[in-house]
Amino acid sequence: MHIAIINGPNLNLLGTREPEVYGSQTFEEYFKELQHKYPAIKFSYFQSNIEGELISEVQKMGVESDGVLLNAAAFTHTSIGLGDAISAIKTPVVEIHISNIYAREEYRHHSYLTGKCVGVISGLGLKGYELGVEYLKCEM
Repeated sequence: MHIAIINGPNLNLLGTREPEVYGSQTFEEYFKELQHKYPAIKFSYFQSNIEGELISEVQKMGVESDGVLLNAAAFTHTSIGLGDAISAIKTPVVEIHISNIYAREEYRHHSYLTGKCVGVISGLGLKGYELGVEYLKCEM
């Protein structure tokens, strides 16, 4: 089984960016823990601050992976193109948010992705990625 994790803008700053919201662990540290916990799963990881690169990666992983965990970050609330990319692939996509987007600013309450994803995990910190893996394991 191959699960792709795709992270959007500013998630490269995890560990230092607003630790009171996002925690103090870098994603690279967490990714190693995830790989160790699930040795039978092949993981790939991609992060970009550029919308078009994220769209291209979703399209690519729609062919190359069995499931996608997508944290589009701020593009969740602005990118019709990412939503269209999810619609264009058959691979299941789980929308992930580290913070509880519904407890934050109102503009974060709307997602252009949710209706195209198999589910949403929001507000459970980095643990949300692990829960996404567990869901995909059960569905495959």
